[in-house]
Amino acid sequence: MAAWRPLTLDDITALMTIANKVHTTLPERPEIFAERITLYPSGCLALEQEKDKQLVGYAISHPIRRGEPPELDTLLGDDISIDADAPDAAYYIHDVAVLPEVRGKGYAGICVELLLGNAAAKGFSIVCLVSVYGTGQFWGRYGFKKGDEVGEKLRLELEGYGEDAIYLER
Repeated sequence: MAAWRPLTLDDITALMTIANKVHTTLPERPEIFAERITLYPSGCLALEQEKDKQLVGYAISHPIRRGEPPELDTLLGDDISIDADAPDAAYYIHDVAVLPEVRGKGYAGICVELLLGNAAAKGFSIVCLVSVYGTGQFWGRYGFKKGDEVGEKLRLELEGYGEDAIYLER
């Protein structure tokens, strides 16, 4: 059994081990994750095994301007304090990663529900993400659909996420 809990800076080493196993073609530096945890801790979760306290998954989410997901492996600076009432505000799910050996037990779905609840609690009406590795069907179960308009800027940013990257909104 495992359970989701708040992610902390102390989890970075374990998080990087997971990220390097799950995202072999989409690497990001430890400071990217440390920045997200520091800037928006309520959007960062760790999946921890109950028996040995080992991290087996993580999630990173935070506010962005709608249709402007950050480039991979890029620091945000202070560009995360977006008011949920702003017309271009969106809650962005940057990453939900679960090790292959614990997949299929519903942990990712529980995480998505937690993140959607957090977005709603913070007042965000739009939740978005970039689907990679053909996970569009998974995200579709939670009401995510292809964004209506993908402008040139977003199309170029998606290229950095891989050939199969799709911008989705809910």
